[in-house]
Amino acid sequence: MEYRRLGSSGLQVSVLSFGSWVTFGKQVDEQKAYDCMTAAYDAGVNFFDNAEMYENGASETVMGKVLKRTGWRRDSYVVSSKVFFGSVSGPGPTQRGLSRKHVVEACDQALERMGLEYLDLYFCHRPDPETPIEETVFAMNELIRRGKIFYWGTSEWPADAIEAAHGIARRNGLVPPSMEQPQYNMFWRQRVESEYARLYRDIGLGTTIWSPLASGLLTGKYNDGVPSDSRLNLPEYRWLRELLLEKPDTAERLEKVRQLAKLAAEIGTNMPSLALAWCAKNPNVSTVITGASRVEQVRDNMRAVETMPLLTDEVMDGIEAILQNRPE
Repeated sequence: MEYRRLGSSGLQVSVLSFGSWVTFGKQVDEQKAYDCMTAAYDAGVNFFDNAEMYENGASETVMGKVLKRTGWRRDSYVVSSKVFFGSVSGPGPTQRGLSRKHVVEACDQALERMGLEYLDLYFCHRPDPETPIEETVFAMNELIRRGKIFYWGTSEWPADAIEAAHGIARRNGLVPPSMEQPQYNMFWRQRVESEYARLYRDIGLGTTIWSPLASGLLTGKYNDGVPSDSRLNLPEYRWLRELLLEKPDTAERLEKVRQLAKLAAEIGTNMPSLALAWCAKNPNVSTVITGASRVEQVRDNMRAVETMPLLTDEVMDGIEAILQNRPE
């Protein structure tokens, strides 16, 4: 497994990591979570991602039980959580957002659910237009001062807001954000490749990207329709079905996936590995967050490490010829 420095920090994270979004506490019980996390850890993964909103905190509870059960040394892995949406259904005004009150209380609640003394990474899950950025920066610095978190960052923040937070921290002798968690995949490129370009250079921004497989579209499993056992058939995932398969450009995207799958076969890999390796190939990507509900999926995802050396300049040009969506 390759390890990369997380932006301007000194922290080294595995180029492939493991996240619990959508699955833990819902599709995945404690035993399956244990099996998936240990398979990832044994493959060299050292970063596990979570958030207060995932299943209203249940995801953190499951992950915490797994971490306790494994007996891994705490200094051998990195754990994150995210704050903004709240951990209860229909959160009240003091139970969401990035106010000092919610940032601090949400951190305490995450630590309690996960049974940890500290979080390695803590993300502001979305920008909060109702809270001054200064307040959030000072709150995050206070958590670092108290030893409750080591590093903090943002998720899906515009470049200007990240830059503003960094400037506030520097002017006040505080710890600035060192990482961002944006969506990034073959079909979603603008923010990572264009909007954030100056931030990699100017502030050393690191990225822990999510949705590298475009919620499954880039696995190829929807090329011939929705499988009968797919979560997209469930009423609670109707929104995801609409997002992936009921847009005007769906047919065009699926055709591109078919062409990419042929290219993947030509170089001796499969479509998921190609998509993950393509993300990891970007030098501004610190780690690619993978997800799985079965051990077989974890092991399949880990094949991306072997695929990365296969992505020569010629292969990358071939991928671009299929995608035709490189940002300006």
